[in-house]
Amino acid sequence: MALTVEQAKTWLEDFYTEIEAQKQYLSDLDTPIGDGDHGNNMARGMTAVHEDISDADFASVSDLFKKVAMDLISKVGGASGPLYGTAFLEMSKTAAGSTELKDLVSAALAGIEKRGKATTNEKTMIDVWSPMAEKLNSDEAVSEADIDQFVESTKDMVATKGRASYLGERSVGHIDPGAMSSGYLLKALVKVGA
Repeated sequence: MALTVEQAKTWLEDFYTEIEAQKQYLSDLDTPIGDGDHGNNMARGMTAVHEDISDADFASVSDLFKKVAMDLISKVGGASGPLYGTAFLEMSKTAAGSTELKDLVSAALAGIEKRGKATTNEKTMIDVWSPMAEKLNSDEAVSEADIDQFVESTKDMVATKGRASYLGERSVGHIDPGAMSSGYLLKALVKVGA
């Protein structure tokens, strides 16, 4: 499925609403294994996105994603700003040629992997983006339940990246906050019609 500008805006507005509703929960997830600020950071970034896109017209999905990337890089603190910003920057570049979901998600994943120098099973947002990309690339339908499963899988992993890695084995039993916010983002995408 190819994403239109309107669908992309709906996707991001839905994500903004979800982040607003879940920001305390995201920060609570982040408290035992991070800085405890993931929810507030994401809310700050998505508020800027909401303000910039809700009444604006964009000529293309590529232009829209570029604006989102700039907002997230400049407003979201910690590692999440650069990671989410890079994801949208890579989707923006890809959208200039294709707005197929599988192409967009694959581009975002590649950007996150490169920027975060991480791979699967390291208890990061990649553990949600990677199986999502895999399913889309094999033309499988992705449900919200699938995404919940991807997020949940991070609970039993040992963190080897970021602040959570300092905890080693003690990071087990906690869902990765970046994986959870990525889950919200990708579930909002599925709702739009993935």
